[in-house]
Amino acid sequence: MKILLLLTVFILFANCTNKLAIDHHGVNKLSVKQNKLILNETNKNDIIKILGPPSTTSFFDNEILFFIERKEAAGSILKLGDKKIITNDVLIIEINKYGLLEKKTFYNMTKMKKIKISKNKTEVNYQKDTFIYDFLSSMRQKINDPLGKRKKK
Repeated sequence: MKILLLLTVFILFANCTNKLAIDHHGVNKLSVKQNKLILNETNKNDIIKILGPPSTTSFFDNEILFFIERKEAAGSILKLGDKKIITNDVLIIEINKYGLLEKKTFYNMTKMKKIKISKNKTEVNYQKDTFIYDFLSSMRQKINDPLGKRKKK
């Protein structure tokens, strides 16, 4: 009986490990790889070869590529599965119309904490005498009473 109990305890502890289980998302070692990119020399094909496909692409005057790296590890047992962020890096690359790297901006967790977000809010004023208000209210009326048989108030 003692041997069975000892074997069970041994198997349970043999499966435990001190290594953290890390969830990784995005480009691995982004902070190191971004140093290989040289302004006005590296082209779009080289960027994709070094970093892989971008997480997001945006097209304005120039093409903007976003690369993300995020690593999370399970927290302590006392926090019941809450994850701790180890790495949270973002690289924003701007490519000019010739396909060359024009600008790169690297953000890590300390830089992201320094970004100030505006507290101002935009207010929208809808007036009853505008064309949009009239159009939307007529559409609402047609949806609510498609045959026009309801009494008007």
